Amino acid sequence: MRLWAVVKNGQPLECLEVATPEPKGTEVVLEVTYCGVCHSDLHFWKGTYDLGGGKVMTLTDRGVQLPRAPGHEPAGRVVAVGPDAKGVAIGDRCVIFPWMGCGECWRCKSGDENLCDKPAAIGVIRHGGFGSHIVAPHPRYLFDYGNVDPASAATYACSGITVYSAINKFRPLHKDRPMLLIGAGGLGLAAMAMLRALDHTGDIIVVDIAEDKRQAALDEGAVAAIDGRAPDAVAQVQAAAGGALLQAMDFVNNGATVTMAMEALGRGGQLVLVGVAGGEIPLSVSSLIFRPRAIIGSATGSLNDLKAVLDLAKSGKLKPTPVERMPKDKANEAMEKLHSGHVKGRLVLEGA
Repeated sequence: MRLWAVVKNGQPLECLEVATPEPKGTEVVLEVTYCGVCHSDLHFWKGTYDLGGGKVMTLTDRGVQLPRAPGHEPAGRVVAVGPDAKGVAIGDRCVIFPWMGCGECWRCKSGDENLCDKPAAIGVIRHGGFGSHIVAPHPRYLFDYGNVDPASAATYACSGITVYSAINKFRPLHKDRPMLLIGAGGLGLAAMAMLRALDHTGDIIVVDIAEDKRQAALDEGAVAAIDGRAPDAVAQVQAAAGGALLQAMDFVNNGATVTMAMEALGRGGQLVLVGVAGGEIPLSVSSLIFRPRAIIGSATGSLNDLKAVLDLAKSGKLKPTPVERMPKDKANEAMEKLHSGHVKGRLVLEGA
């Protein structure tokens, strides 16, 4: 099989030829037909993550060994099954849940493999969708996407479940109140579609530093799209909301965006962090008493989340975000295009 792999961080992906695996036990081998390109793939390619305070996490800290094919938004066609793989057949077309854990701990057995302390994620620890084939260790990681466009369905394995899980962190979701979204890239637009699918009727206010992305958010129904670099950005956000907000999601998540979001929130406000741009914020702990607000981290989503998202898509309630397709042998160009910020919605590689 072929892998468009990170061989050395910061260097172009290389196309490698390796043996196509033969499935054992409950394993299933799929030929990858579509794979989304995510900002997390860019962080993986770079190889470091800013933890703030001068601290940096590397791929080695995450248990990664290079070369490794990234890509954690895969859809594919089953081409081989192990002798113990039940309920799956050659030719089945599936979205592949990528956020695998050890499969044995209480987190994994409850369905929350994305929270396992021994992650084994596709596109991180295991070769991902930038390869021509993927090995799923068990059929439980495969989900039929039905009548959904497969390029869109592939993105639900990360962006779909990430925004679904983030929205469900709000306790409760105030469906008739304004929502602030920071970042109008693929995740921000996916969050807009998901909020509507979950019957959120309140105004959506978007912040982004890129004019074309702000326009994309307005095109998708945002009532206001504000330049985050403006000195009065917080005042503009609150004016659009008619006052301080109760809920916000940050799909960028650096020091400046988190600080702005926290300033825009009123008493009892909740901020869910999703992006991994990195950094730190100064935090007055007493201010969280006098103006109580909560910061909640959210990491991808669960097996049940993927089922729920696909069910919403199959029902027609979840409208697809814009998708741009590129052939897989243009993986380096796709990464560069995403890195330069020239993607509206989601970018998807197609073909094995």
